[in-house]
Amino acid sequence: MRKYIFIAFVLFLGTTCFSQNSEIFSSKDYVSALKKVTDVMVNDVTSPVAAARYYAYVTLASNEVMSLFQMPEQSFSKLLNGFPKVQVADTLITKSDASLASVYAVYKMAEKLLPSGYKFSTEGDSLMRVAIKKGISKEQTERTSQLVQLTIAQITPYIRTDNFRKLSSFKKYTPLSGDGHWQPTGPGYMQAQEPNWNQIRPFLLDSAQQFKPIAPIVFDTVKTSPFYKQMDEVYSIVNKLTKKQKAIASFWDCNPFALQQIGHVEFGLKKISPGGHWIGITGNACLKKETSLEQTIFIHATVAITLTDAFISCWDGKYKTNRVRPETAINKWIDNKWKPLLQTPPFPEYTSGHSVISTAAATVLTKIFGDNFSFTDATETEFGLPERKFKSFLQASQEAAISRLYGGIHFRDAIDNGVLQGEQIGKYIVIKILESNNRNFTFMKDKKQHNNQIISHNEM
Repeated sequence: MRKYIFIAFVLFLGTTCFSQNSEIFSSKDYVSALKKVTDVMVNDVTSPVAAARYYAYVTLASNEVMSLFQMPEQSFSKLLNGFPKVQVADTLITKSDASLASVYAVYKMAEKLLPSGYKFSTEGDSLMRVAIKKGISKEQTERTSQLVQLTIAQITPYIRTDNFRKLSSFKKYTPLSGDGHWQPTGPGYMQAQEPNWNQIRPFLLDSAQQFKPIAPIVFDTVKTSPFYKQMDEVYSIVNKLTKKQKAIASFWDCNPFALQQIGHVEFGLKKISPGGHWIGITGNACLKKETSLEQTIFIHATVAITLTDAFISCWDGKYKTNRVRPETAINKWIDNKWKPLLQTPPFPEYTSGHSVISTAAATVLTKIFGDNFSFTDATETEFGLPERKFKSFLQASQEAAISRLYGGIHFRDAIDNGVLQGEQIGKYIVIKILESNNRNFTFMKDKKQHNNQIISHNEM
């Protein structure tokens, strides 16, 4: 028998944490706000790595706002690399509403960050009108708006120093010559996506190089070599995919912009990013578990930070190994007419991004909700794909990882070693955030239970 103490996310809430109005806006409102952020990023064709960064700052802003309301331990100010402590006058806090502020912060930070952020101006205004209808006074909405603006103003300098603005000044990336290196693939032959993303400041990792993946199998086109066998495995599997395998590959495709070609006409299909998929899973889990608003916010921020650091780590490895994609290799050494099921993404192959970020996110979510948290994932239904059911987050991450083999866009070692890389990152973040400094988070089995109670569960 082992006892697991489930880590949770409400700290010494006290008796005054929500001003006069406790959760006028709920976890459902927060999850809905984040879905609107996802929708705008889909329309903007935001790259997977950039999308994760946006999610991190949006959820962080909301979390730091919530931490001002008698929950200082919920703040990330002492955990993240150089992250500032937000300071707002107590008189302004007491005249503001916590639940309104936390949702409003989502819109205001998205408005500031996203290329099409202007779309959130009307969302913020609409939220304020709804707040007044719910009984929050006009003065309180105005004070709440001031509090959010002050918080964002203090976080903004931190955002500006993460090196994102410098990326456009780097020398244009030129694919390396040589058979074993990545080359652009059809139909768009797009240029390499974010080759300098390893320059982005991580939130928790010491550096982009902290969790280097195991070295990939050496490129070799001799038919008896391990690399050729991997190449032949992808070729054989894709040629004999079952209906179930095709469904798995399509469900986890998460390609923000896939080009489709009919004759001489090309058109793009916009989809959710891999990080957006896991943010959707996180919201689903919070609503199913009926986590409180402050818990929901903290959980989302933790997952978004995990996704961002995982992408930074993965992208560092991708452009250092610079390995050829299966499509390019198979076309040259096995079958020049072969095509993968999924469109090959415009960046090097090793390691698999899906494997890294999905495993990292699943590791964190498992620590929060438990090993056997079943859920139905309907994230992709709006893109015409049926929902899928999972018995655990790790089962979902394993399916996401193997989907890249079924899709014909990754070799086996990129998937397996990507899973190991993601597991290392996820465990590291669990220690740094969820188990750091003896932080007394609680995960309430029942909302009516005392906030500081720790629920223990027996596992056979």
